[in-house]
Amino acid sequence: METLYIKGGRELYGDLEVVTAKNALLPILAGSVIHNGKIVIEKIARFSDVMFMVKILESLGCNVVFQGDSLVIDASGASNFLVKDEFTKKVRSSVFMLGPLLSRFKRARVAYPGGCNIGNRPIDLHIKGLKALNVKIEEKHGYINCDGRDMIAGEVHLDFPSVGATENVMMASVLLKGTTIIYNSAREPEIEDLQNFLNSLGARVYGAGSSTIVIEGVEKLHDSQYCPIKDRIVAGSYLIACAMCGGNIRLNGARKEHNHALIGKLVQSGATIKCDKNSIEIGVKGKLHSIPTIETQPYPGFPTDLQNQILAMQTISKGTSVVIENLYESRFKICSELVRMGADITIKDRMAIVKGVGRLYGASVVASDLRGGAGLVLAGLTAEGYTTVEDIYHIDRGYLSIEEDLCKLNAEIKRCNK
Repeated sequence: METLYIKGGRELYGDLEVVTAKNALLPILAGSVIHNGKIVIEKIARFSDVMFMVKILESLGCNVVFQGDSLVIDASGASNFLVKDEFTKKVRSSVFMLGPLLSRFKRARVAYPGGCNIGNRPIDLHIKGLKALNVKIEEKHGYINCDGRDMIAGEVHLDFPSVGATENVMMASVLLKGTTIIYNSAREPEIEDLQNFLNSLGARVYGAGSSTIVIEGVEKLHDSQYCPIKDRIVAGSYLIACAMCGGNIRLNGARKEHNHALIGKLVQSGATIKCDKNSIEIGVKGKLHSIPTIETQPYPGFPTDLQNQILAMQTISKGTSVVIENLYESRFKICSELVRMGADITIKDRMAIVKGVGRLYGASVVASDLRGGAGLVLAGLTAEGYTTVEDIYHIDRGYLSIEEDLCKLNAEIKRCNK
């Protein structure tokens, strides 16, 4: 069992290149099944979730080969539309396979997905969206069984701008005859990146980044080479880390427009931010001010994937902050661990009231999910003494050797075998 061992109290300095986005890579990898040919994904980041998705592609009959920092996927040999529970229980993004398999085979059989235990994340929006394309769906024995042999293009109205449902409907529609329109679609940068990937294959997808996406069906796709966007959540986590520790860092590849909501909060707390076309620089001197209200919302609002990290920041900021989690009801599990480090947090339903204590103290804590684990690492970086973070396999799902990145920025952190 691996742990992270952190000595707190060091300011952060230096430059760091941000890795390719996990939440962009996963639907792109799933979407590679649609094309009966070869695709090269550049600048691949080998997150544990990405490696599980690679195993899913191989189980479907795809030939997948790493070549340096690129991944070559030849899906011409894919002949299977079954995704077994041995894969899906490890990674929730396995549900992204529904749309691509329906597009390729007109059939899909996918076991219910697993992933982080951060609350109820129903897939009813995925199912409703696919049913709007005339897909027949039966949920039985732990599997989602989809029959798309009578699929037709049409209008899909999402009750909530779900990222996964938007992506599944997009991928299910690219080879359908006619035009599909998704209303109330998710607007995240990863949605636009998936559009750009599909269009690089010859698809005709328009409007990603807005609340309406149009997919004009094409007869076939062609080979392509594509480089996904950088990870805005990793970038955001390190910006928060510097805000908590003090110092000055520059994140190359991070984009202001992808991190707009966070940047506003950091400036409000007392940080100095400088942005250019392809980097974000943060400098912090002195004590942080609490942010009165932080409320998670679908993009372009404040991202739920940064809520735990910025909550950790509020524990050492001057004043009181109210953090409201609108998306996942169990995303305050980090709080009990932060209290072990000296934090003053009161939970009321989906609201956390955080009174800044000025300084945390090192302790042995346990990561219960991906973003909560990252928040504990950030807390450890600024805490007095030593902090040990256990169950870091959660963190590895979305951060590529987080200890190596932070060491490059002057932190004192190492990975150990317990």
